[in-house]
Parts: sequence; C-alpha cells; structure tokens
Amino acid sequence: MDRIVDIESEDVFLHVARGFLLVERDRQELGRIALDDIGALIVHAHGARWSNTVFTRLSERCVPIVICGSNHAPVSLVWPLEGHHMQGARMRAQLGASRPLQKRLWRQVIVAKIRMQGAALALSGQRDGAFEVLARKVRSGDPDNIEAQAARRYWRLMFGADFTRDRAAGGINGLLNYGYTVLRAIVSRAICASGLHPTLGIFHANRANAFALADDLMEPYRPLVDQFVKTLVGEGLAEITAETKARHDRDA
Repeated sequence: MDRIVDIESEDVFLHVARGFLLVERDRQELGRIALDDIGALIVHAHGARWSNTVFTRLSERCVPIVICGSNHAPVSLVWPLEGHHMQGARMRAQLGASRPLQKRLWRQVIVAKIRMQGAALALSGQRDGAFEVLARKVRSGDPDNIEAQAARRYWRLMFGADFTRDRAAGGINGLLNYGYTVLRAIVSRAICASGLHPTLGIFHANRANAFALADDLMEPYRPLVDQFVKTLVGEGLAEITAETKARHDRDA
C-alpha cells in the first residue's frame, strides 16, 4: 500500500538521492523513504526547504504534493500534469455525482455524526438512547433536519443546560473552534492525498469555501473534539492558551 508522507518537523531539507526521498536537518539525515512507495507528500512544517527534484521525481510518479499553511490546512496542491489514473477517475466521479447520490451520502454522514454524538455522551457518563432513535429517522438529504434536533439535545447533555454553542464566544466555544480547526486541517490533508478535490462538497457548497468536502466529511468526527474539550474543562482548562493548543495539536 502507498504511504502518505507527512512532514511536521521544523527547518528540514527535502531532496532526492538514488530513488529515495531524504529528510535532513543541518546535513543530518532524519529519515528516508523509497519514491516508489509514496502515495502522497504532505508538508505543513515551517521553514521546510526543497530540492526541485522532489517535485519532478514525485510528479513523474504521479504523486500529489500538498503544501499547508500556518494553520495546517492545505493552501496549495501540486498535481502531476498527466495525473494519476485514480485521481482522474475520482475527480470525474465527484463532478458527475447526481443530486440523489449526494443526498444519500449526506444521510450517511449525518447518521454517523448522530451516532458518534451518542457514543461521546456515553463516554461522559450520559445515558440517552434517543440518539440511536434519531439516527434511524434520518432520511435522504435530511429534509427533516434531524441533525439540528440531535444538536439541541446533545449540547445540553455534553456541557450542561446553560451551554449555548456560539462560534463567536470564548471559553468552551473557543476550545471547540480551535479543535475543529485542527480537525478540518487533518481531514483536508487526507482528502487531497486521496486524489479527491476538497472544493467539491456533497452538502456544503459555499463558493468561497475551498474545503467544502472537508466540512462535509469532518462532521462525524466533531464529537471526538467535543469529548476532548470536555476532558480539558474537567481538568480546569476552559480557555484557549498555549497549553490547550499544544494538547489539541499533540492529541490530534
């Protein structure tokens, strides 16, 4: 199976030698991997430097290169001109997806999200079987907005009756915002590395959103962030600080 190479280390130099991708710092080798074993290269380390042969040799092997910004979300994607055969097929499938298919896929996403919410609550000691009942009620495209019904019940159980989800607020809401940002970056990198286009979503379709598909596919994983934030709050860490950011990044 092709390997996804994710460069996180700071101030590294990437170059190619004898069929291998080498990662070095101060002329000391940190690691190497055969070019033929690479499925995608993702770089989100500050100060990373490149030899041009990294681009040419990987492009010759139809390997996509994802470059991420300071928030770890992709800002550029280097696609081989000829393209990987799976890349082309997957992008054509995205573009050709019918509206009924997109609605069925969105149903699967929402069902998974609601069930994950129930599982997160169970880990927090809450016993509420309503989430499995709600999940079974979701229809294609979620025309009844079961997602919102589940959310109203979920937030009260997860963070207390007085909690309101507010993206502009601090405290718990700020921790959630930061956690979702990290999650979005992780999902975005995975989408790009798989040969899909992150702009072509199945539900989110804002023209200004370059990562609509990431916003779709991250939905079932949001409760993982919620559970982690609840743990931080239980430890007395209820605000965005250097420590809570580091905990988010490390545990992601």
